[in-house]
Amino acid sequence: MHRHLSEEDAAFKEKIREFFTTAIPEEIRTKAKEGRELTKEDIVTSQRILNEHGYAVPHWPVEYGGQDWTELQRHIWRDEMQAAGVPQPLPFNASMVGPVIAAFGSKELKDRFLPKTASLDIWWCQGFSEPDAGSDLAGLRTTAVKDGEDWIVNGQKTWTTLGQYADWIFALVRTNPEAPKKQQGISFLLIDMTTPGIEVRPIKLIDGGREVNEVFFDNVRVPGDQLVGEENAGWSYAKFLLGNERVGVAPVGMIKRWLAEAKEYAAQVKQGEGVVLDDPLVAARIAELEAEAMALELTVLRVAGNSKDGRPDPASSILKLRGSQLEQDTLELITDIAGPMSLMWSEADGGPVPVWATVSTPRYLNFRKASIYGGSNEVQRGIISGTILGLKG
Repeated sequence: MHRHLSEEDAAFKEKIREFFTTAIPEEIRTKAKEGRELTKEDIVTSQRILNEHGYAVPHWPVEYGGQDWTELQRHIWRDEMQAAGVPQPLPFNASMVGPVIAAFGSKELKDRFLPKTASLDIWWCQGFSEPDAGSDLAGLRTTAVKDGEDWIVNGQKTWTTLGQYADWIFALVRTNPEAPKKQQGISFLLIDMTTPGIEVRPIKLIDGGREVNEVFFDNVRVPGDQLVGEENAGWSYAKFLLGNERVGVAPVGMIKRWLAEAKEYAAQVKQGEGVVLDDPLVAARIAELEAEAMALELTVLRVAGNSKDGRPDPASSILKLRGSQLEQDTLELITDIAGPMSLMWSEADGGPVPVWATVSTPRYLNFRKASIYGGSNEVQRGIISGTILGLKG
């Protein structure tokens, strides 16, 4: 893939690789590689180091911390970061609300929020999905009603990832319930999570974790100057955000690292008189996933190269679809390699079961969500058939 890098890009790759493997604490990178849960402090520490060196939000405008890189250099940055086990910059900040504010926010909003968003001095969470509005996001019912210069927000959001850590939430709210189409009449608000009337309740997941939450709004007063862009234009901003999110959910570097680790694990686990890697079916399965990862990487580069004015190519839906499928397939492979050891769910440093095997099942279960968030894979197939292929149902 990288055999024909120019001298400049090859030097850039080496510089980035050295930084990621030396500047970010090894303890944090090891935890990330092993699939263990990162603390809030781990994520903040990593992102602040990245931001101090200009590596947290390279796709943003230069005046707000971005870099004047080529699309290939951005891909190298992302690929090497994932390969080194560096926690990615918090997606809600770096890939979601930050680009929306940069593209559609007023100068006042940009100056107020972007620097702190890049440095993670503000931790954002996403207020999009609702109990009856997930894949059909336009069906959202959380309302914002004008009261003087302010908005009064009532409703509920769900599946709010890491909302327990968040300082602010960016939320889609219905500001015109009489709009002729449900996609209309939606606005994009920035809300301080310490505002009276907000309640966060954790949701326990199948892997035993509590990374997602319900968020309730009961007569929450939001200043009018925290509206992003135009009133009732939030659906357009949401599509822009989700397009950026879908590009980011094709983690090629991480998938390649997982596959390399899968081969190492398969070479360690005994099976009969040999090891699991000796099984031709396992070897073929690994080779097939490696080929698919290479195809995904080429598609990532093609989609990035076709982005216009910071707006992602509609083909980002392909990345979301295939990226999530490959994540799930690769983690299923690792769980299968672990075999009965995968039934040990608690970490067992120093015990008879290696850490990678103890986290294989909960990590596999956790990533079942990958085909749902960012727009379910069923929705992505509809976008691909209609927007890209021009098919009509």
